Amino acid sequence: MEWLNNRIKIIPPKNPKKLTATRFATILGLNPWSTPFEVWCEVTRTYAKPFEETIYTAAGKAIEPKQAAYMKNSYFMTDLVSPTDLYGSDYFRKTRGDFFSDTAVLGGMWDYLRMTSGNPTAVLEMKTTKRAEDWSEDIPEYYALQAALYAYLLGVDDVIMVASFLSEKDYASPDKFICNVGNTITRPFKVSERYPHFERDYVKPALKWWKDHVESGVSPVYDEKRDAEILKVLRTNNLSPETDLAELVREAEELKAKLDAHAAEVADDEKRYKVVTDLIKQSAIKQFRDGDKKVALTGSRYSWEVSRSSTTKIDKAALKADGLLDKYSTTEDTYRLLPKEIKEES
Repeated sequence: MEWLNNRIKIIPPKNPKKLTATRFATILGLNPWSTPFEVWCEVTRTYAKPFEETIYTAAGKAIEPKQAAYMKNSYFMTDLVSPTDLYGSDYFRKTRGDFFSDTAVLGGMWDYLRMTSGNPTAVLEMKTTKRAEDWSEDIPEYYALQAALYAYLLGVDDVIMVASFLSEKDYASPDKFICNVGNTITRPFKVSERYPHFERDYVKPALKWWKDHVESGVSPVYDEKRDAEILKVLRTNNLSPETDLAELVREAEELKAKLDAHAAEVADDEKRYKVVTDLIKQSAIKQFRDGDKKVALTGSRYSWEVSRSSTTKIDKAALKADGLLDKYSTTEDTYRLLPKEIKEES
């Protein structure tokens, strides 16, 4: 791994992960919760954040079948098909999390399909949220684009977004949630109308991003704030003196400047602290009796302990006089790194 100017360069992966609908929307700058750099790390297998089940993801899984049943019963969608219907209950393992094996870059898993005579006619995407206000006027673009990608890959034009609005108690007990007209809405659209130039405006830019960053091994620009968690892990685990010396020096200089600034602030206190603690130590030493290993002076916040131990010293002069010092001495190299401030010439 090589650190460039706000980018990372790696050997291009032989088997990258595909751009799912979520990643697709993210690299196009429409995901408020993720970044193109994070997606690049995932698809190149450079780093992926550990998945953590939350009350929100758990509720989504529990309520999605309820949403499908609601659409079948309330909207008479008897032609609704789930991934289990097509691939079996272990569909994730069978498909490796991708229902589009015939495409090289774009893929993912849709939620439900409407099918006629074995052919898909519409894509249904199920969402759960506590932010009903985000759906008051239109579908959040981030979600609409995800569903549009699946419709595009399937060659269908119709998309139906199904959104259920949850309260805190629904997240606590999603199994008790019941879809109804008061908490669940549908937002249909046609890809050809909402995105008349979908391939030109979205698919081709995504494929260019893939070529520029995944096939080349050079990441998109990272954001020190938004990507801070990932950068911390990468810098800890992957910096090497052979390829990342400039980055190591840059980070060392930042840390040195912080330490120097702190040292200047406490320099006088450190000097006084040494004088005071030396006096405490001298007082404690006078209180030692034969056999004592430790003497403690108790204050209001700390117990100041002075311990006594015995050490054995080697008389080098005597060994040298007997001709033994050189015989049993060895020499080894030691190295010390000492940063010296570069001062500008006046």
